[in-house]
Amino acid sequence: MNETDAHTSDDESHTRTSDDESGARTSDDESGARTPDSSDSASAVRAWRRLADGSVLLDGFHALKHAVRFQAHIPVAITTDRQAALALADELAPDVREAVDALLVEVPEATFQTLVARPHPTAVAALAVRPSRAANLETLARTPRTAPVVVLDNPRNLGNAGAVIRLAAGFGATGVVTTGTLDPWHPTVVRGGAGLHFATAVERLAVDELPPGPVFALDPEGEDIRGLKLPDDAVLAFGSERSGLSPELRARADHLVSLPMRPQVSSYNLATSVAMTLFHWSATGSASA
Repeated sequence: MNETDAHTSDDESHTRTSDDESGARTSDDESGARTPDSSDSASAVRAWRRLADGSVLLDGFHALKHAVRFQAHIPVAITTDRQAALALADELAPDVREAVDALLVEVPEATFQTLVARPHPTAVAALAVRPSRAANLETLARTPRTAPVVVLDNPRNLGNAGAVIRLAAGFGATGVVTTGTLDPWHPTVVRGGAGLHFATAVERLAVDELPPGPVFALDPEGEDIRGLKLPDDAVLAFGSERSGLSPELRARADHLVSLPMRPQVSSYNLATSVAMTLFHWSATGSASA
């Protein structure tokens, strides 16, 4: 996805330049360290502005780290401080250090703030290509499954949705499906998911389009989950934070399931409910083997 043509050359000091994926040029000095070429910043900014509207915003070092680990296609990545970002990679993610080094282009802080509405404290951001809907639907529909699909029925809170996707990725769930109007790829959701959208299949579907498998819907009046074994092909459905399960989802459910809760406590946070349910599956289902 190069935006400009750059040329590879060797000068008398043996410094050579090469194209990266955003069209920016980079240099390798005699020590092998990658240093920014004078055209890096401007080229990366042009690529960002050209691609931003149709790309997934990876906001912060951890989002970039996870996207790299799970093979996201990342055309451009920027930071206000390459040395600090690479130090984070050395400390927290040495497995992706080389890839992050190849991607990151340093831009002035003022420029960074014009490109990223809510700059992350790590001062790192990137743009990634969203996985195709067709590929995600194929993953969700594939049987037999070895891990459940999580369904968020008409969720309202973007941060909660991101936290659930992060949990689902951590437990190895097949995917996360949302119903209703919330876009599970909204930048705030991706931020809450720390880039782990690329580790699982994330899509928005109607209730009648849910993947195959027995639907276990969480409901206060349901059977205590502690007496159940959740199968690997389960579709685990959770109602919205405000109004619970929709009538459509309740009618689609094969089983209503409840979480243990002290009397007079109204409810758990959505992400907490998902975590408890996925843990129960992991401890009692095939995943425990």
